Amino acid sequence: MAEKNPKRPWITGWDPEDGDAWHRGGRRTARRNLALSVLSEHIGFSVWTLWSVLVLFMTPENGLAFAPEEKFLLVAAPTVVGALLRLPYSYAVTRFGGRDWTVFATAVLLVPATLALYFVQQPGTPLWVFLLIAALCGVGGGTFASSMTNITAFFPQRHQGWALGLNAGAATSASPPCS
Repeated sequence: MAEKNPKRPWITGWDPEDGDAWHRGGRRTARRNLALSVLSEHIGFSVWTLWSVLVLFMTPENGLAFAPEEKFLLVAAPTVVGALLRLPYSYAVTRFGGRDWTVFATAVLLVPATLALYFVQQPGTPLWVFLLIAALCGVGGGTFASSMTNITAFFPQRHQGWALGLNAGAATSASPPCS
């Protein structure tokens, strides 16, 4: 069974293939981690796909007169950044720990979400500001990779398909549709 070190509140010695430990509390720990991972990933996908909806409200009447190709660029920027962050985000889980990285990666999403909320209400904001914010929203795309890496470590192989499917499906199914 995984042991909790009183000086360090995280889990050490985790072995999801240890059947006895799995039945003595490992399953509960893994499922709690899965629930929090789904929540984090959902927030990440919501921020990542924010621009596919936000550009619809960027109109001349709102003081944000961008051409269709500029709006396409705003939608594409987070997608590209999210794709590029998948490898480093996967590695970050193994480097910093699943819980610490999940908390950090989710908290970081407040920055682009808050910036988008503020600047979309500022008529005349230049395109480069929105491009920077859209690129920052791309960090939400990295949460998928880190979430999948984290969940893989918590479940025995015989349950990984179910856990990974639930993690990916539940987190993405509630995200806003792309336009």
